[in-house]
Amino acid sequence: MTLAPPERRAPAGANPDLLPLLGRTPLARITADLPHGHPGFWAKLECLAAGGMKARAATSMLTGARRRGELRPGAPVVESTSGTMGIGLAFAGQALGHPVVLVGDTELEPSMRQLLRAYGARLELVDTPARHGGWQAARITRLREILARTEHAYWPDQYNNPDNPSGYRAMAAELIGQLDHLDVLVCSVGTGGHSAGLVGPLRRRWPRLKVIGVDSVGSAIFGRPTRPRLMRGLGSSIHPGNVRHGIFDEVHWVGPVEAVDACRRLARGSFVSGGWSTGAVALVSAWAARAEPGAVVATVFPDGPHRYLGTVYDDAFCHAHGLTDTAPATYPLEIPHPRAAEAHGWTRCRTVLAPLPERAGASPAVPVPAPGGAA
Repeated sequence: MTLAPPERRAPAGANPDLLPLLGRTPLARITADLPHGHPGFWAKLECLAAGGMKARAATSMLTGARRRGELRPGAPVVESTSGTMGIGLAFAGQALGHPVVLVGDTELEPSMRQLLRAYGARLELVDTPARHGGWQAARITRLREILARTEHAYWPDQYNNPDNPSGYRAMAAELIGQLDHLDVLVCSVGTGGHSAGLVGPLRRRWPRLKVIGVDSVGSAIFGRPTRPRLMRGLGSSIHPGNVRHGIFDEVHWVGPVEAVDACRRLARGSFVSGGWSTGAVALVSAWAARAEPGAVVATVFPDGPHRYLGTVYDDAFCHAHGLTDTAPATYPLEIPHPRAAEAHGWTRCRTVLAPLPERAGASPAVPVPAPGGAA
């Protein structure tokens, strides 16, 4: 008689049946005017996967930490978030059996707070930005306090953890299977995870691939001065170590006026839309499709419009912040160097700089440990 192998049980409280819901998202052909007509580009719709785009990175970071013994079975996971990574970690925490503690700030939309709590995450909010590093540095300071008082707590450190980019290898394989050819990839840049994870495999398949980074006005990632930012999830006030500056051929900074206009045009013209990052990459992708006729252009829409109903799609919010009363830029301002001029709207530069003067990968206000540190 042949004995069956012993059954491998999931950790108590885990729901591994969620894991097959990761990825395998479709491509949509986008032809809506943004704001001009264009030949069209491809958008990968991460809103159609459970947990959105960041669930890929969150699951990769937690499984990597478990494999190395840094994250104990059932131990709490603590992370800073402006919202989207929080959803991804809530998904990964449920799937793998880990309680999730998220550090946000009072700029986090009420609907996102409700959603994160509904998914079972514990949410702590900071109410004052740090003098250096803004809300992100303030969140990391609170995060360290939680780590210090929480036994066996694990911090994935999404900004510097190499398992973040690794989580997007499957997305790269999906794109290779979905496209016969690719000339231009447009990537939003926040933690730097999905651009760092996608470009290597895609350039091995298409060596002449051009990569355009899309950042937020006021972000420090590409060597410009840090300023207060209205947009969430796009850009950074600190210097994420996962950003690979050398992979980008050029960078565009997009302002909230342009992002809102693009989001609303997407919704009206294609029935596919999202938030700040989606609007920004859609605007730049349409520009790239116009600028290089015949080129195959693709981008990633990180999430859908639902968490932005009180911001991007709310007329009162947009009016209060001057987002719908100001004409958006219809072409980027061209500058020769990131420090040549400080623009407050859509700007393009073909000189790509790492941040200075601080060491890349370190917060200007809070020293960053080795990736994936546990308290």
